Order: sequence, then C-alpha cells, then structure tokens
Amino acid sequence: MKIAIIIIRVLLGGMYIFASVPVLFNIQMGEMPKMTADQTTFMSGIMVTKYLFPLIKVTELIAGLMLLIGRTAPLAAIIIFPVTLNIFLYHAFLGPKELPMVAVMLVFNLFLFYAYRQKYLPIISK
Repeated sequence: MKIAIIIIRVLLGGMYIFASVPVLFNIQMGEMPKMTADQTTFMSGIMVTKYLFPLIKVTELIAGLMLLIGRTAPLAAIIIFPVTLNIFLYHAFLGPKELPMVAVMLVFNLFLFYAYRQKYLPIISK
C-alpha cells in the first residue's frame, strides 16, 4: 500500500506541475487544441476575471509540489480536490475527449483521500 501511495501521489503531483509550469512561465508546449464554442465561452469567463486562471495554476503548482514532498501530501490532496473535480466536470460536460485521463486524476485524488483518511479524522471529530 505504501508503494501505491507513493506512485499515485508522485504521478498526480507531476501531472499538476506539468499542467501549471508552462502556463505560469509562458512556455510553448506545442499547439493549443481547437476549442468548441462552449469551451471558448467557459474559458473567456475565467479569463475575464483576471485572477481566477492564475490562481488555479498557482494552486496546481503548489499542490503538485506538496504532493511530491510527501510529508504535506494529505493537505495537498484536500487543496487540489476542488480543482480536480472542476477539471473532471469541465471535461464531462464540455470536452469528453480527454475525460478518461481526467477520470484517472479524480480516482487518484480519491485514492489519496482513502489512503490518508486517518490524517483527516481530527478535522471531522468532535
């Protein structure tokens, strides 16, 4: 179980780091895929706020690093879950082509919740 936890947290952390670094540091990683009209509307809404997209990417970077560190992985799993869930729902409703990969990310996050469940008990106990 310990090896599975390490593998999953490193994979999930790596996914988030590699998703955030190119955006935050303006690194071109190939061509952007074509977006549908609904995807363009969604992304336009996020971009018009000026703060939300950078906030999401900084959260991904910090949580990804925390997952790689290991000691802070239980906190990182909580921090990154809303982002993971929103990415999953975005792809479920607007871009189902990438849904299998995003579903794996959601399953990884849920697995980490299960693996670190003992760490979360003080949060929910009286």
